[in-house]
Amino acid sequence: MSKLNFVNAVSIKELRSLIPIIGTELTPIIQSEPGCGKTTLLTMMEQDHGDKYDYIYVDCPVKDMSDIGMTIPNHASKQLEYYVSSLFKLSSPKPKIILLDEFMKSPKLLQVIFTRLMLERMVGDVPLTSGSIVFGTSNNASDGVGDTMLAHAGNRVCLMRMAKPSPNDWLEWASANGISRVTRAFVSMFPRCLASYTDGNQEDNPYIFKPQMTSLSFVSPRSLAKADKAIVKNRDLMTENSLMVALAGTIGASAAGDMSAFLSLEKSLTDVKDIIKNPKTVAIPNDISAQLMIIFQAVDTLETQDELTKFMDFLARIPSSEVQAVFFTMMMRTPKSIKLARNNAQITDWARNNHELF
Repeated sequence: MSKLNFVNAVSIKELRSLIPIIGTELTPIIQSEPGCGKTTLLTMMEQDHGDKYDYIYVDCPVKDMSDIGMTIPNHASKQLEYYVSSLFKLSSPKPKIILLDEFMKSPKLLQVIFTRLMLERMVGDVPLTSGSIVFGTSNNASDGVGDTMLAHAGNRVCLMRMAKPSPNDWLEWASANGISRVTRAFVSMFPRCLASYTDGNQEDNPYIFKPQMTSLSFVSPRSLAKADKAIVKNRDLMTENSLMVALAGTIGASAAGDMSAFLSLEKSLTDVKDIIKNPKTVAIPNDISAQLMIIFQAVDTLETQDELTKFMDFLARIPSSEVQAVFFTMMMRTPKSIKLARNNAQITDWARNNHELF
């Protein structure tokens, strides 16, 4: 088995469009550190292509040969025939998009069997429908979580390292997917929580995954989303202690301590609806994390030009242009709000006066 080394990385947005382009002839194997969203690529492509394809998820580490297909005696012909698992939906005439998830953690024998699927678009002796796409995912070899691949097989596929999403990329996704303002403000305030150990100079970063770390809980795009939906949004049903323990067990102790401060602060914040009523006189919180939470609520709730203009009156009173820039960036990157922002005179004036921030 050989280890794989990478230099350049590609974003998940780029992969979303690249895999369907090359995946009929060449099998991309996407690698990244844990929790970065590799598996969601299959869902993204289903959103993009609808019912054009059958979408098939293969959890490689838990499969064995009988899950893929078996050779069965045909007593009439006195021959052996290969029967393919219903997993691959070969009875459907549609082409397939097949994800071989955690491919490099699958048993060596299955890697050999999957090689024909990746090279020839065949499941055993049975061909896939013309136009079918196959791709795989795994972790980086440097992550130290058991991902290996036969050297000769590596030369038959397209190995690509997926970049960890930047804070702004993740915040754009979070705003479009119902992540709370508390979690988004935490990421905006502590962007190091989405750094990668491959970036260098991350030895003192208390939030992220590192191969040499002993803790199993850390911040990743996946664990942030899980913590938000399961814990942050149900915090009123928990004791303070159980909340902290649950957060620490999901995103790590350091992130849990910082997140709890945001949760305590949120209770005292003025609602955006009340800010819009008195944008020039309502009190502005001194804490930057509180300002960020108000900003993310505004991105979620502003619906009219009048509301946006009034909120801009409030935003202009915040002394930090960097905090103001967070609001501008999220308004311009969130599909729900971008049209509203582009047609607002005060947004345009702010961008013109603060262009050096970008």
